[in-house]
Amino acid sequence: MKLDSKIYIAGHRGLVGTALMRTLRAKGYSNFLTRTHAELDLTDQAAVAAFFAAEKPDYVFLAAAKVGGIHANNSYPAEFIRDNLAIQTNIIHAAYKNDVKRMLFLGSSCIYPKLAPQPMKEADLLTGPLEPTNRPYALAKIAGIEMCWSYNRQYKTQYLAVMPTNLYGPGDNYHPENSHVIPALIRKFHEARQTGSPTVTVWGTGAPKREFMYSEDMADACVYLMALPDEQFTLLLGQDRNDGLPPLVNIGVGEDLTIRELAETVKQVTGYAGTIVFDSSKPDGTPRKLMDVTRLNQMGWKHSTSLSRGLQLAYADYIDRENR
Repeated sequence: MKLDSKIYIAGHRGLVGTALMRTLRAKGYSNFLTRTHAELDLTDQAAVAAFFAAEKPDYVFLAAAKVGGIHANNSYPAEFIRDNLAIQTNIIHAAYKNDVKRMLFLGSSCIYPKLAPQPMKEADLLTGPLEPTNRPYALAKIAGIEMCWSYNRQYKTQYLAVMPTNLYGPGDNYHPENSHVIPALIRKFHEARQTGSPTVTVWGTGAPKREFMYSEDMADACVYLMALPDEQFTLLLGQDRNDGLPPLVNIGVGEDLTIRELAETVKQVTGYAGTIVFDSSKPDGTPRKLMDVTRLNQMGWKHSTSLSRGLQLAYADYIDRENR
């Protein structure tokens, strides 16, 4: 990418999109295309086609998606599969029709089988059943990967899928029911401290292990991949093969911890002094989801923000937003 290349960030207001914007600006990129949902409904095929035809972006970061935690995935499965399939189908096809040079399609670690070997490698895709609680979302993202691969093989496009691990950071969603685990815990512990509540209840047994990555690190990895020289980038795309290794790169930190350990860490960061209670009647989800990031590390990139430091930054962002 050149510093003046026209870059479209789909989903620029979300956790991933805002991190991408900040990272790109910090690296000197300045020619951005953005549209709010009110300005452009990405599930509207005709509207997306018209937008791409008029604006002709050079590069696309496809970070727009309908996302949520276990509760949201269980409550709105139809929306999760319908909206995500529509968004990615419209953008991928419009990118092809308008000669986008490169596209990065962002997914999620939930694409891998529920009982995949740990850590999960890119080649583990489609080797076993998915976790039922987020299967509609996962299937949509798997379809997006396959679509990138199919266009690369048939049309020689340069579409790469990246699968970040669980993300958190500035601009996260702190909704009391529809947020992911870290923002949900930050809000719970902060409010419990404010009200003097003696206990905080956390869903599940606390036993599952999860990997977490600060959103700024994820964005840095995405920009690093998008800016790879042609001889490195093309090797990732699967343009000339159909051998089971999709155009897919895991983005993560390569280490995990239990939800119980995470809750204790968030408790410490927020200064809450009460007791944590685990509600084992609520679902745990997948037992473990650790990404194998060997492929990314071998290309020369590694994360730089520790979990404790990242949680401090995320909590500061939450407090700042509460005080606005």
